[in-house]
Amino acid sequence: MTSSLPLLASAPLVAGMMGAALIGATPVHHAPRQDVAASARRADVVEHVAARGSREQRRVLDYWTPRRMSQALPIDLLDTVAKGGLIKDGGLLSGLSNKTGLAVAPELAGATGKVAPPKRQAARPSTTTSGSHWMTEGAVTRTTGRVFLTMDGVDFVCSASTVKSANRDVVVTAGHCVKDGKGSWAGNWTFVPGYEAGGGRPYGTYTARRMFVAGPWSRSGDDSYDVGMVALNTSGGRHVADAVGAQDIAFNPARGGQAYGFGFPADPPFDGERLIYCAGRVGDDPHGQTRDQGLRCDMTAGSSGGPWLTSFDAVTGRGTVTSVSSFKYSDDRGTMYGPYFGDSAKALFTTAERA
Repeated sequence: MTSSLPLLASAPLVAGMMGAALIGATPVHHAPRQDVAASARRADVVEHVAARGSREQRRVLDYWTPRRMSQALPIDLLDTVAKGGLIKDGGLLSGLSNKTGLAVAPELAGATGKVAPPKRQAARPSTTTSGSHWMTEGAVTRTTGRVFLTMDGVDFVCSASTVKSANRDVVVTAGHCVKDGKGSWAGNWTFVPGYEAGGGRPYGTYTARRMFVAGPWSRSGDDSYDVGMVALNTSGGRHVADAVGAQDIAFNPARGGQAYGFGFPADPPFDGERLIYCAGRVGDDPHGQTRDQGLRCDMTAGSSGGPWLTSFDAVTGRGTVTSVSSFKYSDDRGTMYGPYFGDSAKALFTTAERA
């Protein structure tokens, strides 16, 4: 079997994690509201309640100080996590230490830590690129953002996007940015839409209220179901969709076609400070191990959970989210894979927008 490597566990160079100093930051559990909880069980959706009350929301907001958001970690994060005893059996963090057959990301070995300058780009974005700095503005610069979270006592970064929802609170990301497979749920989960270099939060900071992943992801870390939906708390009294807008989302789309993938990759040669995009045609998993589709893309860890947009208008920056960045195979670092948004993803979304 060809090994795959989820993009969660790599060290952001300029924004993210502090390691062992953050041990002990764990989420508070509350009883879920019965109507949504019952609906989730019927749809094989697994739910976790995060920061509901004002006190818990304030604790999470206070947790993410500028220093914590910008603190660089050693590039050998995986060894640091393993030696610190922070890995739990059965979780993907365990796999990334070669305990479940997954490969350590090759870009982590021997990396120099140097950050490459963004690639030059024409005024109109390219329809084929494996990784370029997005410099065209538009809605995608507001709806895409960075996620800051704590998993098993270690801080991580991911990417996510707002999507149109009844409650105006839903963002979509990768499942492993919400729950470590059958391991732990993330704590201190926070979304910064329209993130700006240097830790800028132009549209506020939104804590997670409730998190949802599919049953197959929660039970076995099945890459075909690596999708997470999060219902956010308001920030400054505003719903996230009211503050930054939201992208359309669709389920059971035609396979193949053109897609634009966005995210904030934080591993070399990227630094996590800029919105990067890949564009091209997507194709089926050649190994047949997942229902995912692949996109030629050089983005690295930190881009996990970033949106894949189809029917994308490069002028307005609007499109339809039909997947998110999930993983790469160890023998092909040039292709990013994203889960197909089928009935399972639709059930996640339906549950989250009612939360």
